[in-house]
Amino acid sequence: MPLVPGKIHRFFAFLLAPAIGFLLAFSQANPVDKLPYQGLTLAAEESHNHVAALAEQLQETKTQLRNTEILLEDIRDQATKEKEEYEKQNQSIHNLLEDSKSQTKKSADVLDTLLSNMLGNPIGQTFGKNATIKVYSLEEAGYRGYMAKVRLNNPNALRMVLAHDQVKSRGETTSQAAKRKGAVLAINAGGFMKDSQGNLVPIGTTVVDGKVQTFSTNTDLSFVGFNKNGRLVGGKINSQEEITQKGILQGASFLPTLLQNGKRMPIPKAWANARQPRTLIGHFDNGDLLLIVIDGRRKGWSNGVTLEEAQRKLQEFHVVDAYNLDGGGSSAFYYNGKLLNRPSDGRERVVSSNLIILP
Repeated sequence: MPLVPGKIHRFFAFLLAPAIGFLLAFSQANPVDKLPYQGLTLAAEESHNHVAALAEQLQETKTQLRNTEILLEDIRDQATKEKEEYEKQNQSIHNLLEDSKSQTKKSADVLDTLLSNMLGNPIGQTFGKNATIKVYSLEEAGYRGYMAKVRLNNPNALRMVLAHDQVKSRGETTSQAAKRKGAVLAINAGGFMKDSQGNLVPIGTTVVDGKVQTFSTNTDLSFVGFNKNGRLVGGKINSQEEITQKGILQGASFLPTLLQNGKRMPIPKAWANARQPRTLIGHFDNGDLLLIVIDGRRKGWSNGVTLEEAQRKLQEFHVVDAYNLDGGGSSAFYYNGKLLNRPSDGRERVVSSNLIILP
């Protein structure tokens, strides 16, 4: 049966319908977009971005590390320079100390030579762990008395000793105090008075082992003390705080000041040109201490010395600072177990304080 044209058209329409539908579907949307591959692509892009960010951070870290390395190199260079500078300074200080030691030794040698030329050789010498002591007779200088030149190796070897270690007591001789404390050298020290009970009491300011035992602002008196380095510290003390500030450990009082910075100080009129037994203390220009006792009031033996004469003689000895301690019948010079001088009373007088040097 022949096909009718209208039926033929419908036949082809049914035949082509699937293809047409497939084409229409592709024309509406990209089928790849619906596949799982899209999620993989996005994840890859995110990973790529993350890696790029990490790479950028790594680069920044490398830059920071390099800057840190440069800074550390600068610090090392600076430290090396500072170390070299420190070593130079340390060597310079060492050289200065060595020069100072050398100069001190030369100064000591010169002073020893000077004293030997003026006084003769020492009559006694002590080379102890605490101090080096040389004792001279003053006869060659025209006086009956003795002088000790002391170089302290241990500042604590120098002590101010109250009689029986009490502010008020019946007193104690210099020899008794020295033997009681085991001293190799001792002289009487500060002035004193008697109270109504007959006890001896120090006048002025007295310091023992850093403790103030008596204190006075009496402007007529001179304080004679020693600091923690064993250096002589004397003159006027206006307050107890000043004693602490100056590090004074030992001290007593009398008058007057004889030399200050190598210059003679005025002598009170009541004391001028009077010959008396004397106890003197001071230090040489090299820092060594000197302790002097000169006898007096003994006819045919010694009339004593005036303070003006003492000032001139001390300057000849190259003494810088010097003070007059209690004299008269109190003056006593003890060395190596013996009292060397001849007190004016014919025997030792009990006193309230003594200065001792431990061996």
